[in-house]
Amino acid sequence: MRTMKLATDKKFLFGISLAATSSLTFGLAPYFSIILMNNGFPAIEVLAYRWGVGALVLMLFALLAGNSFRLPRKAVLPTLFVSVFRALTSITLLLSFQNITSGASSTIHFMYPLIVAAIMMLFFHEKKSGIKIGAILFSIVGAILLSSGGIHLEGGNLVRGLIYSILSVVTYAIYIIGLRSKALEEVESTPLTCYVMGFAAIAFIITGQFTGGITWIPFSEKYLWLHILGIAIPATAISNITLIKSVKLVGATMSSILGILEPITAVLIGIWAFSEPFTAKTAIGLAIIILAACVVILNHRIERKIQAKKQLNK
Repeated sequence: MRTMKLATDKKFLFGISLAATSSLTFGLAPYFSIILMNNGFPAIEVLAYRWGVGALVLMLFALLAGNSFRLPRKAVLPTLFVSVFRALTSITLLLSFQNITSGASSTIHFMYPLIVAAIMMLFFHEKKSGIKIGAILFSIVGAILLSSGGIHLEGGNLVRGLIYSILSVVTYAIYIIGLRSKALEEVESTPLTCYVMGFAAIAFIITGQFTGGITWIPFSEKYLWLHILGIAIPATAISNITLIKSVKLVGATMSSILGILEPITAVLIGIWAFSEPFTAKTAIGLAIIILAACVVILNHRIERKIQAKKQLNK
């Protein structure tokens, strides 16, 4: 009995460490993205390299793990659908980095569980909850405080930055909802992520042909390749792999709650690497948004447990 408990505890701790790794590596994305854009890379080019190299690395991992890449015919359109919204999330988030601080943008992006809850209540007839509605309103207050805390970048546009950040939240929420499609249930998680990243990479490469083309960076440019590999491997491939595995070990709820490390990491890196301001209003707004998101995640978990008990009692 004790052996089983120790094995369960180790499994849980391993899952927690994977979830934390996922959040921390996701939080590195703004740093590598901004460095590349500051070196003259257009946003489209950054994303083409990020998703292209990341998809190749993840594909290699999936092949070594023996995953099947079979994509049922009924899953093709849903896969393309979620790929489009994942790509839109990436480009709007990068454009927000050009206008407001990366820490603020990443924090606003963490509102996606709230937007998922709002969309599900408004369009999918999910039961309305006072807790969810309250958390959504609470997060809006947090976003207002955050936006008034000196997050505007020199040469950027505050309103435009906020609009791009909000668009990134909405498109990511639609992406998350799209992943729940019954047609995608048969597709293994890692190959599905490969398809999404691969389709996104192709979309950015094609788009790049209409915006000046995608420049091939010689391997002799070690500094640039270091940052390309940084955004493609830790901030994309590793973060996705560890997220998938952590969800299997500790569940989506715990993995989502540990997602708070992502905006916190982005805020700390922004302060350290880019001298981004961090005011009292920024801190309060950050705390409110994180708290509101965690409330929605935990409430969803509680609701699922109650529904499960009701079904068992029938």
